[in-house]
Amino acid sequence: MGMTGIEIFKLLPKTNCGECGVSTCLAFAMNLAAGKAELASCPYVSEEAKKILAEQSAPPIRTVVIGTGNYATKVGGELVQFRHEKTFNNPTGLGCVISTDESDASIEGKLNRFKALQFERVGITMRPEFIAIQDKTNDPAKYKAFVEKIMGLTDAALILVSPNPDVMEAALSVAKDRKPLIYAVTMKNGPKMAPIAKKYECPVAIRSDGTLDTAMKITQNLTKMEIKDIVIDTGVRDLKTAFTHSVQIRRAALVDRQRALGFPTIVFANEMASTPEEEAIVAATFIAKYGGIVLLSDLQPHFVYPLLLQRLNIFTDPQRPMTAEPGVYPINNPNENSPILVTCNFSLTYFIVSGEIESSRQPAWLVVKDTEGLSVMTAWAAGKFSGEDVGAWIKKCGVLDKVKHKSVVIPGYAAAISGELEEELSGYNVVVGPREASQITKFLKAFTPQ
Repeated sequence: MGMTGIEIFKLLPKTNCGECGVSTCLAFAMNLAAGKAELASCPYVSEEAKKILAEQSAPPIRTVVIGTGNYATKVGGELVQFRHEKTFNNPTGLGCVISTDESDASIEGKLNRFKALQFERVGITMRPEFIAIQDKTNDPAKYKAFVEKIMGLTDAALILVSPNPDVMEAALSVAKDRKPLIYAVTMKNGPKMAPIAKKYECPVAIRSDGTLDTAMKITQNLTKMEIKDIVIDTGVRDLKTAFTHSVQIRRAALVDRQRALGFPTIVFANEMASTPEEEAIVAATFIAKYGGIVLLSDLQPHFVYPLLLQRLNIFTDPQRPMTAEPGVYPINNPNENSPILVTCNFSLTYFIVSGEIESSRQPAWLVVKDTEGLSVMTAWAAGKFSGEDVGAWIKKCGVLDKVKHKSVVIPGYAAAISGELEEELSGYNVVVGPREASQITKFLKAFTPQ
């Protein structure tokens, strides 16, 4: 929250009723300032105070939701300029542009590639989210029919692209329930396009004339109409200037608290490059530097997969390790004679180890212990992968009831816990497995539990 506890206290009723869960309004104000309480906990706060506090507590860059269902996508909502300061919150949305003048074969190919681009990485599904439907007909009836056609073929979050208010309204009459992004309001069409955005209650993108001053004027006009879900396109199509604007917008919103620029951005990479390779470079630039949505001319897997992976890396919380759920994982249909292997719950370790076991085609029970997202070596050094703890977890998780043998395999990097683990698991043989996951296949093919 942007206000101090004392500033918040001045807006509270000062009844000290205690109904919020703390004894005084001052204590409640301090909790609000620290983010440890919700304003809704106070039953007597005035509507005026609610409005002021809501504005002050809102992220400096507004969170905008586009689309519905599984493809509802949040953009914006960022709180920091640099990932190491805290984390980035809402990953850059990726998509492609489909135009009304494209052939049926081209449209079918793009939609098929969109649907097929589903990748699993450390337990997370990576995929593009957006289809931008660009009008080249300037005919309301034809564009409406085209939008209906695309809607019947995909559940993607939609971006409707037309500068003509009549064409846009025709499309929204059938697409409004999908909460598409309306692209775009300009200084020229604003008087007609803005009321349409308000009428259909859909998020709206603005397109400036290449300057931030004009972008600010348009967003200010929209906010005066109580249209708050806005996405910014500065209108620039050369990489250097667009990159500069992207950085300036982020800094203006976060550092200077410039509300008129406190919105996510949209980048048309397809209009900034002449080849798919160049488009990928443009997209990679704005995934790294503050693009809210990036659109390509097509979604070729060999270009999109690296972009999705880059996005995953950038928008992963650096202060929170990625983890797998602790438990027992049966791999390759194990039975009572299959070996038991133990590992940590650091996602990358889990997926590498489980993948190697799967590829070996050898049935096994994989026991994943909670190490708070630390790797085996780090967890052992931190005392979170000791023989006592691992033994207690093996007994608790129930895997010993699934087998007849008396063998447990631990990672090679945890060889130091073997003696302590044998004491914890009385009567069991603790086997030190490979240090590297790449050796698991060879190990399993030669190993027979005793």
